[in-house]
Amino acid sequence: MPSRKPQRVASRAGKSYFVRTYGCQMNVHDSERISGLLESDGMVPADAPESADVVILNTCTIRENADMKLYGYLGSLKAVKDERPGMQILVGGCMAQRDRDIILDRAGWVDVVFGTHNTHRVLDLLDHSQEWGPVAEVWDETASVEDMPSMLPANRDSDHSAWVTITIGCNNSCTFCIVPMVRGREISRRPADVISEVQQLARDGVVEVTLLGQNVNSYGRDLDLNGRSPIFADLLRRVGDVEGIRRIRYTSPHPKDIKDDVVHAMAETDAVCEQLHLPLQSGSASILAAMHRGYNGERFLEKLEMARRIIPELAVSTDIIVGFPGETEQDFQYTLDVVAAARFDSAFTFQYSPRPGTPAATMPGHIAKDVIQERFERLIELQNRITFENNVDQVGKIEEVLVEGPSKRNPNVATARTRGNRPVHVDGTFEPGSFMNVEVTRAAAHSLFGVVA
Repeated sequence: MPSRKPQRVASRAGKSYFVRTYGCQMNVHDSERISGLLESDGMVPADAPESADVVILNTCTIRENADMKLYGYLGSLKAVKDERPGMQILVGGCMAQRDRDIILDRAGWVDVVFGTHNTHRVLDLLDHSQEWGPVAEVWDETASVEDMPSMLPANRDSDHSAWVTITIGCNNSCTFCIVPMVRGREISRRPADVISEVQQLARDGVVEVTLLGQNVNSYGRDLDLNGRSPIFADLLRRVGDVEGIRRIRYTSPHPKDIKDDVVHAMAETDAVCEQLHLPLQSGSASILAAMHRGYNGERFLEKLEMARRIIPELAVSTDIIVGFPGETEQDFQYTLDVVAAARFDSAFTFQYSPRPGTPAATMPGHIAKDVIQERFERLIELQNRITFENNVDQVGKIEEVLVEGPSKRNPNVATARTRGNRPVHVDGTFEPGSFMNVEVTRAAAHSLFGVVA
């Protein structure tokens, strides 16, 4: 961590930057804020890293081969920097938090390494590296809510939708997950700061917000405001009261923690969408215990039934890991059984790969790659069939959709999204961020087609 405060560079007006993001929604939102900070200092986005004055790599430790991809990309940037000595290269995010010294050792041409809680320090760190050379700064265990910047400028891809971070870090101990190591213990933002940010987003024309946290259910447990800790259900209602916000989503809750108070808040708050992302991970009780998930398949289905009883039209997505150490064919069959019973609308499916530093990485019973692949294909086949059948059930319904923009395949077709988060393709051109009612006329494997109603 720098021990001296650098002289502030007056302005980087006219200089260009390029951000490459790896990983989850948290990283995507962090990259939006990094871009916003750089643009607030006068910088402009570049089309490619080769033409940028500043290149930022926002890294992930969860995706397979993350290390290989990072160092391969850094190697290609070295040749560019050799031709352009004034170029600055920054590595941030989860891998930077975990491997700050390793990155500087293996890639000595990197100027700045910054951790997951140091996003707001990007400009100062750039100044430091210009004045004194390479710098690495990451958070430590003393971080608290006071260290969380309440609001940062953000350069969003969408004018009408925005991420809003409500917590960082995680207090759970899932054995496959490295998030607690790289993002630290859970820290909640103060509710007034969250509401203030949402209000500003609404003034800027945003109509849809997604509340972000590693486990949103435990929001506020670390805060004590007037002797009472806020709960997530309260926050949903307060965000729903913000004028101009017509859609609210959140990700992700933890199945062991979600209770009916949150689902009732969803049902009673008009802006909260009838959509829930509830990560299953496995249907086997023994594998879930080895994962330290705190529930079994039966309990998961009970939680899901509770949510659907309160919100009958609820759309549900999930996460599933195939091939966790020790997974037998019977364990995998339990996963298929839960998927068949749950009838998820969609699923993010992953083949297990060990993450160094996690307890699962050293567990016995790692599964052969070909076995994992075969199981994975069976899971995908089952979920694809269920997704299509659920989509067919939508045909003939009138749905309110939010237009995202033209389809990537056909500029004369608009892509929109239902409150249940299903993509709908509609003939015509419509303003992104606008709402309209659509009659669903046809179902495809992973999307719907419709006409303006």
